[in-house]
Amino acid sequence: PGANPHTYEPTPRQLKRVVQADLYAIVGSGMEFELAWLGRIRRLNPRLFIVDCSKGIQRLVDDPHLWLSLRNAQRMVENLLEGLSRVDPEHSGRYRERAEAYLEELRKLDAELSRLFSKAKGRAFMTFHPAWGYFARDYGLRQLVIEQGGKSPSPKAMVRLAKEAKEEGIRVIFASPQFDRRAAEAMAHSIGADVILLDPLARDYLENMRRAAHAIARALRVSP
Repeated sequence: PGANPHTYEPTPRQLKRVVQADLYAIVGSGMEFELAWLGRIRRLNPRLFIVDCSKGIQRLVDDPHLWLSLRNAQRMVENLLEGLSRVDPEHSGRYRERAEAYLEELRKLDAELSRLFSKAKGRAFMTFHPAWGYFARDYGLRQLVIEQGGKSPSPKAMVRLAKEAKEEGIRVIFASPQFDRRAAEAMAHSIGADVILLDPLARDYLENMRRAAHAIARALRVSP
């Protein structure tokens, strides 16, 4: 948990656990390590049942961060429930009970955030890494991204982005702890903004989504 999913490699101990597992859940978003390791995992454990948690989710182009949407998370829980019930039907009732309890928490938080951003439709926030596109889509926001094609932008692109940021009144730039923050800090310096970290991989999912939402709301100067 917390490792950079773009460069992650499983440890020998983790691979051993996969060999012994009955079910393997993938985000299914095209994340590099999943694509790179899925074939090997299938060879290590041919009987392994693989659940694609992205089934039924409408994708955004070039954005694998499906989980940074409470609405996507609901579908992911449902997909995982379906897989667990198929692999272990004896305990399907218990899985369903726990899934429904968690789904209710996801729905409540989504409703809370919908109210929070109800008066911010069309407003823009700026990030270094394009991780929050699904979140922006859920609540009618716009994500301005510094990173270009997985790389820091050219000087010309930085000038264009700085102009756009000033026009949008950007005073905060969000960065991820998994990535180099120098480009974000350079942009922040050029427009007089602060850099704030949002961790897309924090352990406590619900609390992290709430914390990130309120950080974005403050950046947009939206009152709870």
